[in-house]
Amino acid sequence: MSERAIGRSVLDTVGGIPLFLTAPLYRRWHLRWGATDEEVHARMPGDEIVADASFTATRAITINAAPEQVWPWIVQIGYRRAGFYTYDLLDNAGYPSATTILPQYQHVQTGDRMPMAKTVTDTTAFTVTAFDTGSWLLWEKPDSTWAWQLIPRDRGRTRLISRLRQRYRWQTPGPALLTVVLLEFGDYPMMRRLLTGIKGRAEHKKDGRRTDTATNPPPGHEHDAADS
Repeated sequence: MSERAIGRSVLDTVGGIPLFLTAPLYRRWHLRWGATDEEVHARMPGDEIVADASFTATRAITINAAPEQVWPWIVQIGYRRAGFYTYDLLDNAGYPSATTILPQYQHVQTGDRMPMAKTVTDTTAFTVTAFDTGSWLLWEKPDSTWAWQLIPRDRGRTRLISRLRQRYRWQTPGPALLTVVLLEFGDYPMMRRLLTGIKGRAEHKKDGRRTDTATNPPPGHEHDAADS
């Protein structure tokens, strides 16, 4: 990365610090950011796998692009793959998240890994458990599932819903405490950026515009992005 790119990444991360620090204060609100009551209470793939979840977040956003135009941006997510379209300094070793569709990650198969860190283990990577191309995708790792659902809407739009379920396993206090800190403080800021990042990329790609600009809404406008 160039010095200028590193500087932008640092400033971007610093700007997100208030969200990280204050997330527990509005937990009930952000656990359903952008989602309707119906979406929050509806069943999604994998709900039964972590039936006694300690943390359940259902979030949603409307994207002005068809499901088949949104799907590619989801399946390529991962550390040193496409990144996570969020704070690259925190979740992608400072490498910029992809602004193009990466063909090498488009052929999803059950058992594929979605790495969250450099060292890939059962606890640092999700595994593709099941999927229906362009419709839904389920990732799983011990004590956790991450489901995606793409619902077609009128005028070629997509309602994108994400649900993360996590069980805090207090039999191993150290890892459990780390998971609590990461999710209770970090999950909302990261997921907000991830969803708006997918939205920006899919819409710009659909319109034939460059996806390396305006891939996230300006600060303070995330609610508009979720509802539009």
